[in-house]
Amino acid sequence: MTALTSEKTSVRPRPCESLDAGALLELLRQMMLIRRFEERCAQSYQQAKIGGFCHLYIGQEATAVGSIAAAHPDDPVITAYRDHGHALARGMDPRYAMAEMFGKITGCCKGKGGSMHLFDRRRQMYGGHAIVGGQCPMGVGIAFAIKYLSEKKVCLCYLGDGALNQGAFHESMNLAAIWKLPIVFVVENNMYSMGTHIARGTSMAHDLSAKAGAYGMEFQRCNGMDVLDTYDCFKEVLDRVRGGEHGPMMVEARTYRYKGHSMSDPQKYRTKEEVAQHEQRDPINSFVNHLIDQRLATQEQIDELDRQAKQAALDAVRYADESPEVTAEELYTDVYSQPFPPYKLGDLPPMCREDEGR
Repeated sequence: MTALTSEKTSVRPRPCESLDAGALLELLRQMMLIRRFEERCAQSYQQAKIGGFCHLYIGQEATAVGSIAAAHPDDPVITAYRDHGHALARGMDPRYAMAEMFGKITGCCKGKGGSMHLFDRRRQMYGGHAIVGGQCPMGVGIAFAIKYLSEKKVCLCYLGDGALNQGAFHESMNLAAIWKLPIVFVVENNMYSMGTHIARGTSMAHDLSAKAGAYGMEFQRCNGMDVLDTYDCFKEVLDRVRGGEHGPMMVEARTYRYKGHSMSDPQKYRTKEEVAQHEQRDPINSFVNHLIDQRLATQEQIDELDRQAKQAALDAVRYADESPEVTAEELYTDVYSQPFPPYKLGDLPPMCREDEGR
């Protein structure tokens, strides 16, 4: 596993005067948890314990942690399929997240959603959506409900740079602007839409503010590899959008993923040297440097947080391993709010019955 230490990097976060030492250590704890959780996901996927697609968040931890830390606990969050980091930053128990990855009944969605569909309604985490850009109209719907009910909330709608070219994104931006909805469209620009560099597939890739300007929407940009810059940016943006009078905003968080688009990605579209160069900007190591340099934490404290993160990830895997499988009775649950007709196990087609085999 990657070591998280005070090894020197080429980047330093700028000071953040609005957070005390305890709050800063909490940001680090969350980023470390996400990193260690994702490393265990990769290992479990290679062991065939996780099926389907699996998109890791390694390298992008500062974006989810910094932005969600700046939000209120009841601000709704909705995102795309690279959603593990957002769920954990929102406070989801890593055991329930890992059980969902394993397709177990104890998962956050009873094992029916998997890697790309982590939901936690109690914590206002609304997924995890597999269709590129598909979460944008739903985010607008959530923001419309907020305004309709006169609530003081803001919806954080995350998307990758690949979703910038989807029609659903533009329809969502347009409607949000017309109705002045309390939503922030967060573009996590990791430079690659699967295997296509943003400069090859997106117009005005060098200045994404043009996307917001087309709808009369205000735009901000932050360093998505710097948790403090991200936090400060979103604190200002969310305060401005909250209340519903200002209207929506778009934020570009410039970041980078160290791993492939998914676990099945051979990554032939970029060089190892490019990845290594970006790893010098590692959001966790650079933040560790900052905390130690500013005497806000000791190496012993850092090591203890990392030990706890490793243990939490191991405990999550153990919990998922030991959890029961989803039974056939669950096939027709959670489909309708009031199921009609009242399906029973005996109604299942033969191929779905355990006694018929597969």
